[in-house]
Amino acid sequence: MTYRPQEDYCGEYMRYLGVAKTARRSYAESVRLLAARGFRDIDSFKTLKAGDKVYRGYEDRTVMAAVIGKKRIAEAGLKVVGGHTDAPRLDLKPRPLYEKGGCVYFDCHIYGGIKKYQWLTLPLALYGRIVRRDGSFVDVAVGDNPGDPVFMISDILPHLGKDQAKKTRDEFFEAEDLDPVAWTTPGEKLERKGGVGDEGGARTGAADRKGLVAYLKKAYRVEEEDLLSAELEIVPAGLPREVGFDRALITGYGHDDRVCSFAGLQALLDAADDVPDVTASILMCDKEEIGSMGSTGMQSSFFENTVAELIERQEKNARDILVRRALERSTMLSADVTAAADPHFPDVDSTGNEARLHGGVAASKYTGGTSKGGASDCGPEFIAKIRDILAKGDVRWQMAELGKMEKGGGGTISQYMARFGMKVLDMGTPMWNMHAPWEIVSKSDCYQTYRAYSAYLRS
Repeated sequence: MTYRPQEDYCGEYMRYLGVAKTARRSYAESVRLLAARGFRDIDSFKTLKAGDKVYRGYEDRTVMAAVIGKKRIAEAGLKVVGGHTDAPRLDLKPRPLYEKGGCVYFDCHIYGGIKKYQWLTLPLALYGRIVRRDGSFVDVAVGDNPGDPVFMISDILPHLGKDQAKKTRDEFFEAEDLDPVAWTTPGEKLERKGGVGDEGGARTGAADRKGLVAYLKKAYRVEEEDLLSAELEIVPAGLPREVGFDRALITGYGHDDRVCSFAGLQALLDAADDVPDVTASILMCDKEEIGSMGSTGMQSSFFENTVAELIERQEKNARDILVRRALERSTMLSADVTAAADPHFPDVDSTGNEARLHGGVAASKYTGGTSKGGASDCGPEFIAKIRDILAKGDVRWQMAELGKMEKGGGGTISQYMARFGMKVLDMGTPMWNMHAPWEIVSKSDCYQTYRAYSAYLRS
């Protein structure tokens, strides 16, 4: 089995990560890459035969793609690599503009698990879509192009922060204040206080949102009311960068979990011209960071509906029992990141069972918390089969847990797929700074993740 060179792969991943700042943008770029390799929307197929390359998207955020195998899906199921493309961020509220102290702010709601303080004083970008009442829409992308403005959340200076310093990490900055400044230009009239002239008092020019609303109308042809039907996200501004003189690490926003979902996508693209025995497929889904809820999350029926659509085009009779049998006969690598041991914080590591940077892709038999709550807990037979695939594919990998018991825990989409009776193993890239605005992964681990998914899909 041949793989593309590591630096070529990592360069393409960094380019993708810089584009895919949101689930919508990830979807658009993924569909573009799929189409370039000959994949077609499922609605263009009346029947499916071995070797056909097909994808099905939903709401411009979740997509499943497959290379149809020689064995019928109803008979043999599918091989699936499934990850997510949403990441922790700040979402603008439905009424997102408010004035305070002479400034106009974006009113934000936290999406996913974050440490609030990490989002202070960083350059931030604005992405999303505004849908007008007539259904027309405009896409917004501000903060990453040359010459773009950025947005920022201010923090108090250390000279005046003694009271703040006495509070806990979660207390010193309220979630409701996690709002970037959007506009500060005062109106034409300036109010003078305390006397005549600058010497007699402070001259204040209060910005109001009328100026910002006028700007939005001119730039995007939208009214303030149109923001009621908008999906606007605040994310870190800036493109991925290499870390260290050896350039062995990559920092960027959204490694969790685009580093794994892209690896699955690239593995499928590389295998697109091979006709597998069992249908090879990938999932790139939304909403994992908030529990996989909603119509584009993995607790929805998107996956089984898509499998039914595939079977209908093979059997002309996607009876419920055929879909159920196909799902139960399927296998999956749940493509999600795990924590890498950080030398600064050794007390949280499960000694001997922690993932290490440059140690290769990490497999986790289970996730969850202290009691394995929320874990699918993969059986040893499937782990043995994956071990054999990785060995034959010359993949460097490690087995790992997500930290010590009673120190926390986490989950993936594996539990929502295992409920079909599928054999599911969590396998993804180790990471520093998980859920921070700028996360860190190892180039070699990124590459071994891609190799692992390639070996699995081609096995």
